[in-house]
Amino acid sequence: MNKKVLVTGGSGFLGSHLIDSLIVSGFNVINFDTKESNFNIKGVQNIKGDLLDFNLLKNSLKNIDFVYHLAAFSDLDKAKDDPIKTMNINVLGTTNLLQAAKINQVNKVIFASSIYVNSRTGGFYRVSKHSCEILLEEFYNYYKLNYTILRFGTIFGPRSDNSNSVYNYLLSALKNKSIDAVGSGNEVREYIDVRDAAKVCEQAMLDKYNNEAIVVTGNHRIKLNELLEMIREILNNDIEIKYGEGKAAHYKYTPYSFTPRPGKKIVLDSFRDFGQGLVEVLEEIDKNTQLNK
Repeated sequence: MNKKVLVTGGSGFLGSHLIDSLIVSGFNVINFDTKESNFNIKGVQNIKGDLLDFNLLKNSLKNIDFVYHLAAFSDLDKAKDDPIKTMNINVLGTTNLLQAAKINQVNKVIFASSIYVNSRTGGFYRVSKHSCEILLEEFYNYYKLNYTILRFGTIFGPRSDNSNSVYNYLLSALKNKSIDAVGSGNEVREYIDVRDAAKVCEQAMLDKYNNEAIVVTGNHRIKLNELLEMIREILNNDIEIKYGEGKAAHYKYTPYSFTPRPGKKIVLDSFRDFGQGLVEVLEEIDKNTQLNK
């Protein structure tokens, strides 16, 4: 009998790719989200629901083997201005989910956290994700509810939108022939293609990652100015690049501060080419622009 997997936030960017990957691997998948998916994914059952609706969560998790908890209020800048909404969705919503999982004897909850938990930056978003990690640990300590924490870095790829930094750079390059970047250009990131991130998510289901924290970032460190120069070359050098004076990125070289919360990293045997991934997002943006004319 195939394992049943519920994905919260499965209508989103990463969630939709994860559902694709899980279905290809033969799992029975349920998408639990506040909104309907814009992506036509065959074979998925959809439940329209809210993390704050405990009874619906409890009923939705019946006979579920694994839960991927991706749903969250995840905009760092908006979270700074709305701590109540951030904590309600991210912390209270996660508490509801864990309690429902415990009642239904779910095998494991795989939680989408952030590399910001090991940082002094990230504001209330960081605080909410850090709180959720502690909740996962306590649910394991008290109830033996297994978990795996996934600390995501900078994800890019198809199906992204203007909440994604790489998408915004590519969109601006196509529409305006210019990119107005936040920061100096020396900021370093380890970008990961969303489809590679989905593969890492799927591997996190394995028992060897029980009650561990996994770092999900790319395999190559790249500076912001190098990324933008790649975009300029892809678009035949016809792009003006400006760096925002007086602006500050969320971090420069690393999000990490010294804290005793280390995480392992899953290294894929193969991964997608970075430049090809950028081209695919550009093609998707151009296609959607043509359709909306």
